[in-house]
This record gives sequence, C-alpha cells and structure tokens, in this order.
Amino acid sequence: MTKTPDSVVRTFIDEHEPAFLRELSDWLSIPSVSAEPDRADDVRRSADWLVGALRATGFPVAEVWETDGLPAVFAEWPSGDESAPTVLVYGHHDVQPAALEDGWATEPFTPTVVGRRLFARGAADDKGQVFFHTLGVRAHLAATGRTAPAVNLKLLIEGEEESGSPNFAALVRREAERLAADVVIISDTGMWSEDTPTVCTGMRGLADCQIDFFGPDSDIHSGSFGGAVPNPADVAAALAAALHDADRRVAVPGFYDGVVELSEAERALFAELPFDEAQWLRVAKSYGTLGEAGYSTLERVWARPTAEVNGIWGGYTGPGGKTIVPAEAHLKLSFRLVAGQEVEKVREAVRSWVAGQVPDGIRYEIAFPGATRPCLTPLDHPALQAVVRAMGRAFEQKILFTREGGSGPAADLQDVLGAPVLFLGISVPSDGWHSVNEKVELDLLRKGVETSAYLWGELAANGS
Repeated sequence: MTKTPDSVVRTFIDEHEPAFLRELSDWLSIPSVSAEPDRADDVRRSADWLVGALRATGFPVAEVWETDGLPAVFAEWPSGDESAPTVLVYGHHDVQPAALEDGWATEPFTPTVVGRRLFARGAADDKGQVFFHTLGVRAHLAATGRTAPAVNLKLLIEGEEESGSPNFAALVRREAERLAADVVIISDTGMWSEDTPTVCTGMRGLADCQIDFFGPDSDIHSGSFGGAVPNPADVAAALAAALHDADRRVAVPGFYDGVVELSEAERALFAELPFDEAQWLRVAKSYGTLGEAGYSTLERVWARPTAEVNGIWGGYTGPGGKTIVPAEAHLKLSFRLVAGQEVEKVREAVRSWVAGQVPDGIRYEIAFPGATRPCLTPLDHPALQAVVRAMGRAFEQKILFTREGGSGPAADLQDVLGAPVLFLGISVPSDGWHSVNEKVELDLLRKGVETSAYLWGELAANGS
C-alpha cells in the first residue's frame, strides 16, 4: 500500500514524540520568568537552550539576539529556492511567575504528565507552541524528501512578552532586514475548544492612559468649602460616567473614525461557533452581559473597539468618614482598538474630549504609555487559507474562525515588515494561561506538530 504524505507525517510523529516530549520538558524546567529580575539568568539560559535545540533540529542559523532587556532568539533555514516565500514564526520563551504555594498541584517547573496532559508553566504559553515547530519541520522534510523546508523559514522567539514586550518594537526595527518575510505566523494563541479547531484572524490594539486631577492645594473641609469649589473626585467620576452613551458606544468624538466594520459573512462565521453565554459568564465571574447595542457578545469582544475604566481613586478611603474635598483624584482608562483605528488619532481624540470635560479650577495631567496597534487578515487572504488547509488536514474537520480580544506584539511585526499576520495555535481555554496548573493537551500539541508539518508545503504552493 502506497504511503501518502500525511501518513508519513503521522508515522514520523509517532516515532519521535517521546524524544520530543523529553526535550520540551527539559526546556520547561528552566524558570524563564521575565518579570522577576532574579530570573534574568534563567531567561538567558532558556534562550541558549533554544538555540541549541534549533541547531539540533537542522536550522543552519540559530543565535541569541540581545536587547536592552532580556534576549530573544532568531533562527533561519533557507529553502534553497529563490522563488519560495519567506515565513517568519513568532513566539516567546519567557513565562509568567509561578510557585507551588500559589496553589499548583505539582511543582510548576517540574514538568509532569498526567494522562495525556503535560503540566508546567509555559506548557501552553508559549514554549509548547513554539517547540512544536521543531518536530513539525522535521516531519515535513521526512514526508517530502526535502533537505530544507519548502519555504524560507525564520523564527523570532521573544524573551520579554510576559513583561509587556518593552524592547520588542525596537528589536524588530533594528533587525528588519534579517526579519523580512512575506508572511508572519504567530504561535502564541489558541483555539475555541478541543472539539472546535479554529484559526484566529486578528487581534485588537490597545491604548491606555492615566488622568490625574488636581483641585485645592491640600484636602479641605467639606463644610467650609464643599459645594463652592470644584472637587477633583467629582470630576473623575463624572468623566468616567460620560465615557459611554446610552447604547454603550464610546462617547469620545472621532473614536470610531476608520473602524473596519464586520461583514455579514464574518458575523455568520462567528455565529457558527458553539458559544454558551451562561458558561462564558461563569468563566468571566460575572452576572450579566453589557456592551455596545446591536452586537453579540463575541462581536463586542473580538471586533468592536471599547473603553474601560480600569481604576478610579482619590480622597479618603479609610474606615469611617473624613469630610473633605480631596486635593486630587486619579483615573485609569484603556481603549481596545480594531482594524482601521490609528493609535495617535485615538489619543488626540481622548485628549480633546478630556479637555472639554474638565471645569475651570481643576488642573489635570494625562499620560499615555506605550500602545499596541490592531491587526486583521482578511478571510480570503491566500496565506490564511493555507493555514486553514493545513489545520484541516491535521484535525480532519472543518476549521472555524475567531478573533482575539486582547492585544499583543503582532502589529509591530505587521507594521515594520509589511507582511500579513496569521495565527496558528492549539491551546484551549482550560490550559490555564497565567494561572495555576497550566497545562497543554498532548493530543492537541501533536495536532500542532502535524499542522506545522503540512503548513510549509501549503504556503509554498498557494500561500505567498
């Protein structure tokens, strides 16, 4: 019986899975926590470990890239075909903090297999999803008889993603020539569920700010002065209350300028997902939905821009009463952005709106830290369809579509490299990213390996 390329891939994975899991466990044992300064040497050790593993996989170029913070890893494997597309895979090797006393059932940096689950910090986010490409590319070579991938394959594995990627944009700009690619694959995401494989088509961006309001030079007596001078806590509360209109649309003039609206086809695809709103509310630890009128819960989270009050404080907050007009108050706001919105235009719109809300007698300062741009790949993009075909071969079922409500460094790659950003992840919500007992489903990890094995041929043939 003639073996098909897909059967060769699956046989190769069967034979090499035990060694693959041993190697992954070695990497997971390194506590590469970027948020803890005392772990900086471990983050560097993780980068060095990955360089060695990539060289052992066959990458002729694998090296540590220094930043002003913690190191990233770059690898490259040319196809030998000048006409082949170039694909850059992004992930990260740093992890969230974790300790047994946080409530873990096992030591977080002692990888433990229970049934078909691997428990460890980083198992899903993101070492497992980076590492499946190493076995995937080897299975691709075994099935095709090639000595190099069908695409020019590059990897950029960041070391500070869990700390907000403070040096990532500068790194991408500095190394833009070596990172040049036709397609970017983000392997730092997930699927809808174990039974419903999905491809993410975009992420929202983020702009946030803190507004500090100043009234009297010190706290003053509310009986002697209250009602006769402006109160900064009143102003902060009033501004927060004015952030949305009655339909829960953001009330900042110009905020929606340029927003790419959902198509009816996209709304229909979202509606195909087996969404259980009651279960979603339990996960959200909330008791009711609320959002922009005219949109479903998933549409609000994935495809609509939003504004949130992240914090509001000022005045006396201790026990009992203290009848004062406080000297100052503070407000933190964040704005999730969607395709078509420009970060700086949103910032200017917010600045202008705040200026119109603050009464005379109140001084204020508004500060915007770093921001993240949104990214979106059209459903009919050839490279996106190549990812869908590769996943379909691995999962042997229809692949549906999602978006990501959060934000990440994908837009930095899209902006600097000018390449479409695609998402390939096999993690599921129960994997516990950033939580105790993080794990990865080994059967899904295997599907990630298999998808990776098929993807390079699909992109070479149809996805550039």
